[in-house]
Amino acid sequence: MTDNTQHQQAATPELPTQYVPADVEGKLYERWVERGYFEADEHSEKPPYTIVIPPPNVTGSLHLGHAFEHTLIDALTRRKRMQGYETLWQPGMDHAGIATQNVVERELAKEGKSRHDLGREAFIERVWKWKNESGGQISGQMRRLGDGVAWSRERFTMDEGLSRAVQTVFKKMYEDELIYRAERIINWCPRCLTAISDIEVEYSDDDGELVSMTYGEGEESLVVATTRAETMLGDTAVAVHPDDERYRHLVGKRIKLPLTDRTIPVVADTHVDPEFGTGAVKVTPAHDPNDFEIGRRHDLPSLTVMDERAVITVPGPFEGLDRLEARSAIVAALRAEGRIVAEKRPYVHSVGHCSRCKTTVEPRLSMQWWVKVGPLAQAAGDAVRDGQVKIHPQEMEKRYFDWVDDLRDWCISRQLWWGHRIPIWYGPDGEIVCVGPDEEPPGGEGWHQETDVLDTWFSSGLWPFSTLGWPEQTDSLAKFYPNSVLVTGYDILFFWVARMMMFGLYAMDGTPPFHTIALHGMVRDQFGKKMSKSFGNAVNPLDWMDAYGSDALRFTLARGANPGVDVPIGEDWVQGSRNFANKIWNATRFALMNGATVEGELPAAEELSATDRWILSRLNTVVAEADAYYEDYQFAKVSDALFHFAWDEVFDWYVELSKTTFMGGGRPAEVSARVLGEVLDTTLRLLHPVMPFVTETLWTTLTGQESLVIADWPAMRGFRDKAAEAEIEQVQQVITEVRRFRSDQGLQPGQKVPARLTLEGTAFAPHEAAIRQLLRLTPEGDAFQATASLPVSGATVALDLSGTIDVEAERKRLTKDLQNAEKEKAAAEAKLGNEAFLAKAPDKVVDKIRGRLTKAEADIERITAQLAGLPTG
Repeated sequence: MTDNTQHQQAATPELPTQYVPADVEGKLYERWVERGYFEADEHSEKPPYTIVIPPPNVTGSLHLGHAFEHTLIDALTRRKRMQGYETLWQPGMDHAGIATQNVVERELAKEGKSRHDLGREAFIERVWKWKNESGGQISGQMRRLGDGVAWSRERFTMDEGLSRAVQTVFKKMYEDELIYRAERIINWCPRCLTAISDIEVEYSDDDGELVSMTYGEGEESLVVATTRAETMLGDTAVAVHPDDERYRHLVGKRIKLPLTDRTIPVVADTHVDPEFGTGAVKVTPAHDPNDFEIGRRHDLPSLTVMDERAVITVPGPFEGLDRLEARSAIVAALRAEGRIVAEKRPYVHSVGHCSRCKTTVEPRLSMQWWVKVGPLAQAAGDAVRDGQVKIHPQEMEKRYFDWVDDLRDWCISRQLWWGHRIPIWYGPDGEIVCVGPDEEPPGGEGWHQETDVLDTWFSSGLWPFSTLGWPEQTDSLAKFYPNSVLVTGYDILFFWVARMMMFGLYAMDGTPPFHTIALHGMVRDQFGKKMSKSFGNAVNPLDWMDAYGSDALRFTLARGANPGVDVPIGEDWVQGSRNFANKIWNATRFALMNGATVEGELPAAEELSATDRWILSRLNTVVAEADAYYEDYQFAKVSDALFHFAWDEVFDWYVELSKTTFMGGGRPAEVSARVLGEVLDTTLRLLHPVMPFVTETLWTTLTGQESLVIADWPAMRGFRDKAAEAEIEQVQQVITEVRRFRSDQGLQPGQKVPARLTLEGTAFAPHEAAIRQLLRLTPEGDAFQATASLPVSGATVALDLSGTIDVEAERKRLTKDLQNAEKEKAAAEAKLGNEAFLAKAPDKVVDKIRGRLTKAEADIERITAQLAGLPTG
């Protein structure tokens, strides 16, 4: 499986005695970039394979979640490139509206300034300066990880081309009446001073208070309960269920609102649950989304009682108080009037927080810009239902449908300065004009542009096609859209995936943005706990890459990547992957020193030993497994299969079984050297997508060819030899059993023992030298005494243990172990023979006892054989 192009086999390939990742990775990556291996040609006749990077925030740095996701994407794209696809991994960054503005505002605060001191234009210039000087450090970290992205195509969601795409789609949606302006309840962050969408609100169970209080007087009174007493200043009604007999006499009447000089009506509304609490709820239309809807149904006024910083604005004793201060003051005032019926503290309830600054979100009535998502969400759901787009794993489809089938209109305006300014112009007489790219905004006195910017997710939702030059009909767009697959976390299924689906289907004439959505889980610590700085378990992936190499980190992450499932990771696992990289290195060095080569065709079958045929047969199976797992996004399974094949079968068995052949020299050694070269060549290719650095170094040394990045992916040869596999499996059983016996007898691994091998039939005969070498078994000699005899898998191994162990002490130890095993067997048999026990015990308990019985029986058989094998007399 060698490439014929640019073949320059080194005369004497050499490798350093140790693999030092720091000496290899940086220089190797820059060589890949300089040679343009990761670039994509839209004019190529190769089939396209496209993946976009989930654009990291320009404020961000590489964390383990990034490293995990990038490893998976890089593995897919490297394999497809090797398979002959014109592969594009599209890089870029998100302008991250709120996050970036906050960073620059903090920098200004150090100078004693605010953005208002600079003004809008100067502040935007300051943000661009910060972006160019300090933003995007993640790009350098991506290079450390080995990301094979097309750097020449790097995009930014605020660059000129993407800004043009944003303006184009906004105008199209506005003209199609899918974007509108309306006063609605929105999620407001009093810290960031902007609206945020529903999916940018993080909920947690917080300690609060539940206060029950009396509204009205005498018989015309009722009790309501709230966790936000400060909002009562904006109440414009009390609502009860129309069928609730307790309050029927009050419906339509007006009652006194405490602490104010207002009266409010009692209205009947089916939204109210008569079984919850007192069955009566206060209605604050300007500060609660459900109350807003009740207010619309009953034509209630909406009174805003807080400003943008959540400070009370109602004239009176509470004016100027922060919402939390007002809450305590209002409860105290109600208590003084005798209106508090009950107080519950702490009262644990779900509270929304801004996902960026963690401030408690305030529902607030506000004039904002909205996307009418109904028809867009319908199309996004249908694209999955009709099979245009597949979600992997399939069980994640329900999550997707639960979201898109119940999607509310999306608030897209943000009260920020950094971002895509909404392309709407207002005239002096109430005119509203949407301005697209290449259009002049209206001029004249009194015209001004909307000050709000668009939600960051609006521009990132266009990412699969805006990065390819849309709205222009570019060659890149024609070649690389739609994307082949989207690899992303299930945690942003709603944030980003649904947005891209809606925009892609809308803007690209019903063509979805990707064929497959491959969802992965989140990285957690080795105990399954979420990683967080506050928990003290957050890890900087650069630290692990510095200590163990990028390949070790990548392999660890890939080996834990089961579709849609969270990934635990610990440092000792990365150490284990580092050991694997070292094992590959040392085995390849051994192979090169013994003449392993990829020169020429494989020898004819009649020249191959059973060991050679076995490893080639197993190699063919592993190639098929790797292909099947990759196509199913089973990164953990492909990594595990390659790990065990490389370490267990190639290095621990084939290399060891072949050592006697290499020492013997001649044609058999030449044949095995060619087979070993073939196996290493293919194994390194299979491992390359996940472990690119060490495999590239070893493969180019082994083959003398230019780069694994552009080498061919291994293809199945159709070679299977079941007989050879069965033969070597028997040899392995003999070696494994004798090793276990040696260990049980307390023999040191290197201790030589005289032995006689009786090999039934002809299958074992060619392997006797290898068996003896691996088991440290010397020839019989004249004084040989067969003090132990092991019948194993069609062979008998007689050992002379005289003088090597304390026979009596060993007999006592084994006898005690045998007695314990017999007791365990008897206890298990007694329980399994008890009908009453079997009738009551759970299946898991019964299965566990059956397992104990099976183990006890195996132990008895093993120990009995060991006792029989001890020297007598």
